[in-house]
Amino acid sequence: MSTTHIDVGAVDFDALGAWMDAQGLPGGPITGATPVQGGTQNVMVRFERGGRPYVLRRPPLHARAKSNEVLRREARVLAALRDTPVAAPQLVAAQIAEEPVFYLMEPVDGFNPSTGLPEPHASDVAIRHRMGLEAAAALAELGRVDPAVLPGFGRPEGFLERQVPRWLKELDSYGELDGYPGPDIPGLRETADWLTRHLPKTFTPGIMHGDYHFANLMFAWDGPRVAAIVDWEMCTIGDPLVDLGWMVAMWQPGNNHVPGLPQPKELIAYYAALSDRDLSSIDWYAVMACFKLGIVLEGTHARAFAGKAPKDIGDLLHATTLGLFERAQEFMGGALD
Repeated sequence: MSTTHIDVGAVDFDALGAWMDAQGLPGGPITGATPVQGGTQNVMVRFERGGRPYVLRRPPLHARAKSNEVLRREARVLAALRDTPVAAPQLVAAQIAEEPVFYLMEPVDGFNPSTGLPEPHASDVAIRHRMGLEAAAALAELGRVDPAVLPGFGRPEGFLERQVPRWLKELDSYGELDGYPGPDIPGLRETADWLTRHLPKTFTPGIMHGDYHFANLMFAWDGPRVAAIVDWEMCTIGDPLVDLGWMVAMWQPGNNHVPGLPQPKELIAYYAALSDRDLSSIDWYAVMACFKLGIVLEGTHARAFAGKAPKDIGDLLHATTLGLFERAQEFMGGALD
């Protein structure tokens, strides 16, 4: 069956085949091209050639301003992680010198828990509990990688000091949207002040995923092991404990998709046992995650006032923002002690 006419993101398979030949990859016809569903606007297509399966990842057909640069960064990250123990998709080859930027990776042999649980996970509470610990272990593994594998990537100097001003500026920018009355977020200023007062004095720079939570993890079919951390487009060099705080802030032990996950304190303790990082300020990282995510979500609420997002979605995300700032108050009050 010819793949040339399959609607899979308008990929030029003839050009792709010629490019793969130039990379020295196995030849032959491209077969079985099918779209891969994911929580991203990038195009992902699975196919086979020369007896080997691949996933192609490229920007959307109508690329956004930074789409190619984001894919360039992602390919660079995956190349750097290829020879490390980190559970990341295995990069095969990438075109980054010209557009469209794209890369080929090996398909991940695993499932995303947000789409449902297979057996044995669905009926084994011990496996589901262990999935949470494995998520912490995979993050600790990433935190051990020497950031020198990504020279010139990110700006680790002053990384933590920039966070509160950066996100307050983002919140201020919503005032440019017509009709938005400004943020009605109880605890906003108190949280910003607390973060400024309790800023960790030092940190050891490392590779950050940037959006570490269950929806960006794939698990092995036969047990609790993390098969791959996916969606690396927010990756940078910063403080890896920001990722841990992000995971804790978004963590739901009673998760509808994965009931029976460990409590946040157990996650933190498990990470601490696998890392030499100083976790004495973990409450700061959890509060910072609530602060940042709440402000990000408030952006949709602001756009809804200007008619640029559905009102019901804006209202829902505003309610989520209020919940995040309430959770920040709990963390500030010692909920993780």
